[in-house]
Amino acid sequence: MTTKAGPRSPNPVDIHVGTRVRLRRQVLKMSQEKLGNQLGVTFQQVQKYERGSNRIGASRLWKISDVLDVPVSFFFDGLTDGVQYADFAEDDQLPIVYDFINSSDGVALAKAVSQIKSKAVRRQILELARSLAKEAAEED
Repeated sequence: MTTKAGPRSPNPVDIHVGTRVRLRRQVLKMSQEKLGNQLGVTFQQVQKYERGSNRIGASRLWKISDVLDVPVSFFFDGLTDGVQYADFAEDDQLPIVYDFINSSDGVALAKAVSQIKSKAVRRQILELARSLAKEAAEED
């Protein structure tokens, strides 16, 4: 059920944690440079953390959670028991979610929709997006 990753491929858990760091940093409109300065690392190191290519140690993750004002558990939200941590299945939805979250439009859309208080309005936006996606798929 899982695919074989290369020996230098980032671990999916590291990618997930890095994606959550990036999401929270962007929601706060904080630059990689500012986060790096507060952590005592370069912005390039922050980039590597966010891509999952460098693992974040426990003490550094604790500091990141403090700087980004979220509990450490925030970075693991979405990972569930029984997930094969070595690799995610090819047909899993997580790559779609990562691609979306890693785009500037994805972060902006998620932030805007999360600010809408009305559940009915949020559902209407979801239905609009589904309808537009269906139309686009039919055109292809």
